[in-house]
Amino acid sequence: MERPAWAPRSIDITVPSVARIYDYYLGGSHNFEVDREAARKAMEFMPGLPRIMQSNRAFLRRAVRYAAGEGITQFLDIGSGIPTSGSVHEVARSVRPGARVMYVDNDPVAVAHSQAVLEGDEDADVLAADLRKPQDILKNLQVRGLIDLNRPVAVLLVAILHFVEDADDPYGAVTELRDALAPGSLLVVSHASYEGIPLPRERAEGAVDVYKDIRNPLIMRSREEIARFFEGYDMVEPGLVSTARWRPDTAPEDEDPYAFAGFAGVGRSA
Repeated sequence: MERPAWAPRSIDITVPSVARIYDYYLGGSHNFEVDREAARKAMEFMPGLPRIMQSNRAFLRRAVRYAAGEGITQFLDIGSGIPTSGSVHEVARSVRPGARVMYVDNDPVAVAHSQAVLEGDEDADVLAADLRKPQDILKNLQVRGLIDLNRPVAVLLVAILHFVEDADDPYGAVTELRDALAPGSLLVVSHASYEGIPLPRERAEGAVDVYKDIRNPLIMRSREEIARFFEGYDMVEPGLVSTARWRPDTAPEDEDPYAFAGFAGVGRSA
């Protein structure tokens, strides 16, 4: 298999990655055949997966616009993935010029491509780190140089928490982040769930098994379990709702049924 010029030497291009599978669903070009194969296998069970990912991405952009409109000028995007058009720094600056964005991902391709995209941008940077170790992010000098934790920050955990197993204590990680933030900070979350998927659960489980097979288990949580991530936050209207129903730009009735899979919400710290 030929290694494209953009692929860091350190990565094994025979192993699928969730960041690159997501990139494929969004129509990106930073993925390998091994990623496309896993994506197509999952789509055999759940053909609407690309629509779910697009709905997630659209929610991210709406939430960033909302945060910037509320006066937030700093964004910490954890599990940021491979940059696509309409990335967080572009959306935030369309509302609030000069907004600062720190991208964080544990996928080497996502980090390398972000570095290329952000080259020469003094108000945006990328860090190779993992949500499961929040202190590695919060105490990092790169992060501290860009983000002032004494002022409100929007922390984006979009389509990432469902890749953190309960054994790795995702609730503890989110609490550590919350405790480090200034009052008035925002938490932006979207999360996969069996609720809202327009398929029998058995079919949806087939797609979930594909992620298990590539050693990136997809943890489907209930609305109640997802709501727990917002402990200590006041929910912004309309609360925790299906992804397409969070402050939509167009009438949700016009949406593909798959756009309603999973939940999304924004909380404000007191």
